[in-house]
Amino acid sequence: MRRDLALDASPTLAAPLRFFLNAPAFGLLAAALLCYAGPSAFESRWSPFTLAATHLLTLGVFASVMMGALIQILPVVAGVRLASARTSATGIHALLTAGTVALASAFIASEPELFSVAALACGAAVLWFVAACLLGLNGTGARGARGVLDIVSAIRLALAALTGTVALGAVLAVSLAHPIALPAVALTDMHLTWGLAGWIGLLTAGVAYQVIPMFQVTEPYPRPLARLFAPILFAAIVAGSPAIAGSSLLRPLIARSLAGLPFFAYIVFAVVTLVLLHGRKRESADATTLYWRTSMASVIGGAMLWAAGRTIDSPSLDVALGVMLLAGAIQSAISGMLYKIVPFLLWYHLQAALDMRSPLVPKVKAILPDTRARAQYWAHLCALALLLAACALPDALARPAALALGVSNAWLGVNMARALRLYLSVKRELVSVRASGAQL
Repeated sequence: MRRDLALDASPTLAAPLRFFLNAPAFGLLAAALLCYAGPSAFESRWSPFTLAATHLLTLGVFASVMMGALIQILPVVAGVRLASARTSATGIHALLTAGTVALASAFIASEPELFSVAALACGAAVLWFVAACLLGLNGTGARGARGVLDIVSAIRLALAALTGTVALGAVLAVSLAHPIALPAVALTDMHLTWGLAGWIGLLTAGVAYQVIPMFQVTEPYPRPLARLFAPILFAAIVAGSPAIAGSSLLRPLIARSLAGLPFFAYIVFAVVTLVLLHGRKRESADATTLYWRTSMASVIGGAMLWAAGRTIDSPSLDVALGVMLLAGAIQSAISGMLYKIVPFLLWYHLQAALDMRSPLVPKVKAILPDTRARAQYWAHLCALALLLAACALPDALARPAALALGVSNAWLGVNMARALRLYLSVKRELVSVRASGAQL
């Protein structure tokens, strides 16, 4: 089922774009931090530099892009208007950006006060965002096509997971600011699961239901998967949380099975997505296709690393799992989405300003050519390979891997900046031509 888009309901361009522009900036900061830390960042998941870089990615890159995508998608796809969209976008973005910087600084400096500042800023940003989304969802209701309701269901559950993620993160941050006896490892593992498998994973799936068929020209996701994946996965995360927390009430086999349920669910989603991409109606694979394939392959690879980690006690294996999921699965999917959403939005807002077609407005593919995107994709793939190798050989490869990650993110930023510069140039030209009374 193809879903119609209500493009006239789009928010102002600045609302989602400010979030998208965070991605290359914070990705570059994470790379710089890893380069400064060197091998120590790859030796343990508990290294302060590893924790700081992880949150620069999860908050500064992933959460920023996901929030921006929701601000754009909810009104256009589901007919849901966010409460005070322009004001909310500005405030949420400022709080999230400041909170992310404060949290990374807190890990590096081991400064208790900064953990409190980060918890307040990030907590306020997320609560504001969730409230704005839920007010919109409950106030206007989603348009009733079945495919749209599947997307909205995934979004609702992702927002619930985000709330749980931030609550757990706030507890951990407060415990670092004010020494409190808490099961830190268990809470951290739950925080990771609710954040990656719940918030980011569920929202990525919900967005994929729309953008994979739309931009990749594939068949829609099978109806049973689109309808059941999000609620089953959410239930699996809830059921598996006691096992993740190391509950002594569960037998070891049951605990391992429950903890592995989210990975099994994502393997199914990844395989279905790869099958859809294989059967796409366009023969040549563009950069976004390559990014989605890499993302889904990384999901499967991450599941294999997780399974290996149940039998092999190795800190480097834990770090490799984090690299596979963060840089491989999530950042790949997000980069692929950016290469479709950003040029489309720039084109649409140029076209909407005219109320008519004009040769002055470039085509979507000319705003951010695929040749540039593909070149950056190969830089990303090289960085991913080096990051994984650095987990095994940190002394030799830690800094080359960090430099490669920095190059990849800087390249993404340059591509987005060139697209934005073209948009501003064409916009000025349109204003000039209109003022002169010439034919558009």
